[in-house]
Amino acid sequence: MPAAMSASNDSLDPRKPQSDEGFSPFATDRAEGPSIDPADVARFSAQAAEWWDPKGPFAPLHRFNPARLKFVRDRAAEHFGRDVRTRAPFTGLSLIDIGCGGGLIAEPMRRMGFEVTALDASSENIGTARAHAEQVGLDIAYRAATVEQMVEAGAGPFDVVLTMEVIEHVADPEAFVRACSKLIKPGGLMIVATLNRTLKGLLLGKVAAEYVLRWVPAGTHDWRQFLKPEELRAMLDGEPLTATGPYGLAYDPLNDRWSEGDDVGINYMMMATRDA
Repeated sequence: MPAAMSASNDSLDPRKPQSDEGFSPFATDRAEGPSIDPADVARFSAQAAEWWDPKGPFAPLHRFNPARLKFVRDRAAEHFGRDVRTRAPFTGLSLIDIGCGGGLIAEPMRRMGFEVTALDASSENIGTARAHAEQVGLDIAYRAATVEQMVEAGAGPFDVVLTMEVIEHVADPEAFVRACSKLIKPGGLMIVATLNRTLKGLLLGKVAAEYVLRWVPAGTHDWRQFLKPEELRAMLDGEPLTATGPYGLAYDPLNDRWSEGDDVGINYMMMATRDA
């Protein structure tokens, strides 16, 4: 959803794309795992070439992205004691973007200084993301893989784990989020963004977004797969994590802008920190 943030971090010097030689735990570049929903993977794969078109099918994501990026930036800066006014405030920290799509979050995170690994179950999405990162000179380790494959391969752990608007598309959300949590470094944090299974979430996050405003193609979401914050919190029970939130993201139609707010009835984020 997000587009690159217009902040001083965007001036980070271009770098040559990272080669895949340093980390190749998979025999094939194919994503497999119990959390995959093949229908959703196919839906997003069919649109892979249009991720970076701000007027294409992912236009709402481009408008939504600055609010998500600001949330991640500010929470990570607070957690790790970094100054966002510096050129690359997160230099020395690692981040994994799970379900990265075309790289709309991965690229600005890299510009902020994170060493970024990004994965998606769609090899078409990964192809688009790799090509775009190469064009703009960013070294991001992209993988066509599932989080289960990453855990099994012993990847990470990472200082920051992101999974943004992904969990509502997987077949087994509890197995998925628990696998994501295993990639958090001790003292690190995870941020999960999703949609709330409320009447407002149904009317605005599903019906209006898909059939009235046509922000996303019809059938993109299944309201029954939306998660309530307390359900997401319960899925992490038993893990050495401290969960906080939910934190709401609200849309201002007058200014066509998203921002953090108190309303968690549609879009929200949860944070979890791993005990040090």
